[in-house]
Amino acid sequence: MTTRRKFIKGAAVLPAAGLAAPALAQSKITWRLQTYAGAALAEHVIKPAIDSFNKIAGDEMQIELYFADQLVPTGELFQAMQRGTIDAVQSDDDSMASPTDVTVFGGYFPFASRYSLDVPVLFNQYGLNEIWDEEYSALGVKHISAGAWDPCHFATKEPIRSLKDLEGKRVFTFPTAGRFMSQFGVIPVNLPWEDIEVAVQTGELDGIAWSGITEDYTVGWADVTNYFLTNNISGAWAGSFFANMERWNELPPNLQELLRVCMDQSHYYRQWWYWGGEADLRVNGTKMELTTIPDEEWQTVEDAALKFWDEIAAESPTKAKVVEILKKYNADMVKAGRPYRYGQS
Repeated sequence: MTTRRKFIKGAAVLPAAGLAAPALAQSKITWRLQTYAGAALAEHVIKPAIDSFNKIAGDEMQIELYFADQLVPTGELFQAMQRGTIDAVQSDDDSMASPTDVTVFGGYFPFASRYSLDVPVLFNQYGLNEIWDEEYSALGVKHISAGAWDPCHFATKEPIRSLKDLEGKRVFTFPTAGRFMSQFGVIPVNLPWEDIEVAVQTGELDGIAWSGITEDYTVGWADVTNYFLTNNISGAWAGSFFANMERWNELPPNLQELLRVCMDQSHYYRQWWYWGGEADLRVNGTKMELTTIPDEEWQTVEDAALKFWDEIAAESPTKAKVVEILKKYNADMVKAGRPYRYGQS
């Protein structure tokens, strides 16, 4: 693992840009990309795409992949990319604390989506791409593309069968999801990703609301929690690939296009890996017992989400525009009926 000290030391001995210009013009382009995912998860959600890119780009360009917190803490990813300390990032806006009006919608904005396909449709057909592009371009960052991961469920040591069971539970989750669920007594806890498993074992955490059941099994959380709540607070994580704008603009068009294609392949991989994994592990998984809060009680949470949307919309014109899109999209899905939405008024 590359430590931050080694990374900074290595950067310090690079020759001055002006003196190195002739050599750099002939050399292979090298990027550092850090994901917010830990090593076990990154094996699925990004490493295959980076391996493909490096294989195809060959001597033209190579991307060095770093996992959660390896070069900088996840909460500092945006600043490091903006400065050019790292070249690119895979993360949701919320986790990397990007200073934009759209940050609150990254990760798990409560009930913005029901299924993973909702996310790319919102970005590519309902106008979110254009809003994200404007927000990040103003800050010197290229928003390359957005995609979906798994739904957000609670994995806990004690069973959750009613909203009352959530009260006082210390839970690792995303900032906005934690802000929303705190009204039901959940206590959000922020820790480095790699520390979560131990924190559950030691009792520092009562549970995790950071993923679906596929990740719980993949990264080891199913080994330290006993119960999986089938109700979710969002149907799909929303996250993106980003790059330092100067580094992006320096790339020739063929490499920009190759990056887009490989990142789209990464989005596609997650679509089927999570969709199939969520169902398979609910049916065939042996490590966690499934629990459910009754629909009529869970409706309280869904109703609260709509009030939360309005609170967020009141914070800025850009946030209001995004909430308007979310409302329009979900209303369209309800009108479309099965298989898009059903069982909803």
